[in-house]
Amino acid sequence: MTFEDLINLYEDKKKIYKDNTYKYISEILKEAKEKHKQFVSHNGVNDTEQSWRSFKGKNLEKMIEYIISDEVKKIGLSIINGNKLERKKIFEDKTLDLLKRNLCVDYGEYGLHLPDVDIIVYDEKTSKIISVLSIKVTLRERIAQTGYWKLKLMQSSVTRHIKVLFITLDEDETLSIKSHAKKGRAIAEIDTDGCYILTENNVEESNKVKLFSDFINDLKKIIK
Repeated sequence: MTFEDLINLYEDKKKIYKDNTYKYISEILKEAKEKHKQFVSHNGVNDTEQSWRSFKGKNLEKMIEYIISDEVKKIGLSIINGNKLERKKIFEDKTLDLLKRNLCVDYGEYGLHLPDVDIIVYDEKTSKIISVLSIKVTLRERIAQTGYWKLKLMQSSVTRHIKVLFITLDEDETLSIKSHAKKGRAIAEIDTDGCYILTENNVEESNKVKLFSDFINDLKKIIK
C-alpha cells in the first residue's frame, strides 16, 4: 500500500461523492487499512497495527495537501510542507530562506525556532505567510500544541498576522459538540483561528469550528 494507492481510492470515491468526498476520508482510510496490513504482513512486518498508525498519520497530511493544492493555487497562493523548512541547506534557496525567517519564533538567548506545522500557505511573490495548518486524525494528538504556537506567533509583529488552522478527521468526536464542550473544543474555539473537520457526522458548527468544505472560502477571506 502506497500513497499513490490511497489517492487512487480517493479519486474513485470522488467519482461518486464529487465535492463531498472529504466527508468520506475515514471510509477511504478504513479500506486502505486492510490493504496496508496485507502488504506489510506479506513483507514480514509483525506489528501491522503500529505500521498502519504511522502510515495513516503521515499520509493523511499528504492527502490533505493533495486535496487543497489546486484550489489554493487558484486563489493565487502556494503551499509547502513544513518539513522542507527544517532542512539544513535551506539558505541556498532564497524563497525558502525568507519563508523560514518569516515564520520563526524568537526564544531570545535560546534562538529562533520554527513552529511545528504540517503545511504552510504563502504568497510566492512576497514570501508572506498567510496561514499554517496542522493536520491530525484526532485532536488529542496536537490541538493543545497548535494553540501554543498560535500564542507564540501572536507575540511578534512579524508573525501575528499568520492564521493558525487545524484540520482533522475528529474520529473521537471531540469537536462535534459545542454545548458542554470538551477540552479540545474549548482550545479550538479560543486558541486557534479555525478548525475544519472531514466527517459525514453531525457537528455543532461555529465561527471557528466548521466542516472542511468551508476551508477554501475562509482562506479567500483572509487574503482580502
